[in-house]
Amino acid sequence: MTRHRPYPSDLSDARWELIGSTLTTWRTERRSKSLDIGRPPQHDLRRIMDAILYVDRTGIPWRYLPHDFPPWETVYGYFAAWQKDGIFDQLNGILRQLVRQAEGRDAEPSACVLDAQSIKTSANVPARGQGIDAGKKIAGRKRHLGVDTLGLLPAAWGTAASVSDNVGSIHLLSRIAAAHPQIRKAWTDTGYRTKAIEHGARLGIDVEAVHRDPTTKGFKVIPRRWVVERTFGRLMHHRRLARDYETHPHRSEAMIRLAMIDVISRRLTHESTLNWRDT
Repeated sequence: MTRHRPYPSDLSDARWELIGSTLTTWRTERRSKSLDIGRPPQHDLRRIMDAILYVDRTGIPWRYLPHDFPPWETVYGYFAAWQKDGIFDQLNGILRQLVRQAEGRDAEPSACVLDAQSIKTSANVPARGQGIDAGKKIAGRKRHLGVDTLGLLPAAWGTAASVSDNVGSIHLLSRIAAAHPQIRKAWTDTGYRTKAIEHGARLGIDVEAVHRDPTTKGFKVIPRRWVVERTFGRLMHHRRLARDYETHPHRSEAMIRLAMIDVISRRLTHESTLNWRDT
């Protein structure tokens, strides 16, 4: 393959070693069911993943991909297929377990932190997929996240901004209970009401709202809740997430998981990418 000048978002050899086998297995299984099984693949999987990460990190439209990547139609086609087949979720799970084990934790978490972020949308997002967060006065979408105590991502859900945190937490708790039955504790902010706590109890999860000390003035790190806030901060380094550009909410969730794959794989290989704070 012709060498190219790498972009900062490109996968290193060490990061590709972490995720390459999953993508290769997916392609092999996909081709075994295809009529074109005898035709060799035209594009390199690593280069396709580099292109997807480039979009996620820089925030450009798919059609604006540099020409040294495969055609944007091909790249988007792989992105959509990997989202549909759960590959981003699978990679998140594999990398999350590796990080937890490297930190001396159990592979599966026993506790999580829930929070939501309202974000403005771009002009291509259908009006029916948007809403208004009356509390934060934001018209757009909302990201509901459930992270473990290391800030890694067991669950994410994209909705209209008008969906309440309470409804979002109920949906997240159901997802978490189904996929991660070891989780028995969840911390939230005070916006999560009785219904979320009761739903958690039915699932065997103790939901606790962490209160801010009313006598404290100015910025103060709030126990437990700071973990999910840090995750939101890390996601915002990926410009595709600075605003919601995705036509469909499930594509928004895929972009979140993709950003976490970027963050976690760099954490495992001790790599970093410069941002404006480093200049």
